[in-house]
Amino acid sequence: MPLVAHNELPSFQRLHDRGQEVLSPERARQQDIRELHIGLLNMMPDAALAATEYQFMRLVGACNQIAQFYVYPFSIPELDRGAEALKHIKEHYFDFADLREQGLDALIITGANVANPSLDEEPFWDPLIEIAHWAGENVASILCSCLATHALVKFNHGIERQRLPRKQWGVYKHKISAPLHPLTWEINTRFDAPHSRHNEVSKEQLEQAGLKVLAESENAGPHLAVSPDQIRFVYFQGHPEYDAISLLKEYKREVMRYIGGSRDDEPRFPENYFSKEAGEVASRYLAAVTAAKESGDAMPRFPDSRLQDLVDNTWGDTGKAIVNNWLGLVYQLTNLDRRKQFMHGINPEDPLGLNV
Repeated sequence: MPLVAHNELPSFQRLHDRGQEVLSPERARQQDIRELHIGLLNMMPDAALAATEYQFMRLVGACNQIAQFYVYPFSIPELDRGAEALKHIKEHYFDFADLREQGLDALIITGANVANPSLDEEPFWDPLIEIAHWAGENVASILCSCLATHALVKFNHGIERQRLPRKQWGVYKHKISAPLHPLTWEINTRFDAPHSRHNEVSKEQLEQAGLKVLAESENAGPHLAVSPDQIRFVYFQGHPEYDAISLLKEYKREVMRYIGGSRDDEPRFPENYFSKEAGEVASRYLAAVTAAKESGDAMPRFPDSRLQDLVDNTWGDTGKAIVNNWLGLVYQLTNLDRRKQFMHGINPEDPLGLNV
């Protein structure tokens, strides 16, 4: 179903150029189709700001519900931003105060970079919690990704994330553990998903707090869980939104840190991500970097185009399917009759009868 290009956000044009159906506001007004209004709280750092916005909008636009999707990206002023990102936000993003007044049907919250030992010490903590508190009472469902999941299970359920011995980084096999839940209905029972994080919340922590784990990995832990009411908060610990080259960009960033001297060791490859040939290309490049470091010669150029041809997206269809199911539940909760029930708190512990 189509997205509606209701402002000049460049991601609308990028999606249109890639074949996504994107309607102008004039054309949208001529359609007799319901609207769904989705907030997108983008807390990602500058380098990933536009890419993350594009990725989540693509997932929403791939939904097969009979609806027109208005996506409203916004951010938190307390985040440290450079001039270019601030310009992008000023020109194309919305203010939370205006969205709170207007109302939203659902909310997506992205991850973020952190610099402090505890999440409640981060500058985004208080504004994030204010937004989440409002959304918990005023939208049908909140979908959280990675760091947002860690922050909101801490706030909502008192769960403290745990530091991992080393970064969980790569593509991992997962299994659906609740195939009859509406969020995982008709999803492949086994699928891949990417993770990229230094911390985790475990299945035991989630279940002890009353959350339901819907999909998990033997090697990477829980990927998808829901709050006890089964819909209000949807928690991804992984990254269903990632492009095929998202992990490659992260790997390149670590290589550049190694070249620049901000890390001493060669970065390891993201697990289960590089093909044999990609690994050989990357290994040859690192050998050339080491030789250049020792000889004082100019650094070789990172083989972006070569590696981009050698990595695959093995998780995108499943990510789209889960988000499609999520938007289907939002669609049910926000039709006129159900919305009245939801907003007046009818059966708040299980608003759609989802305790399966």
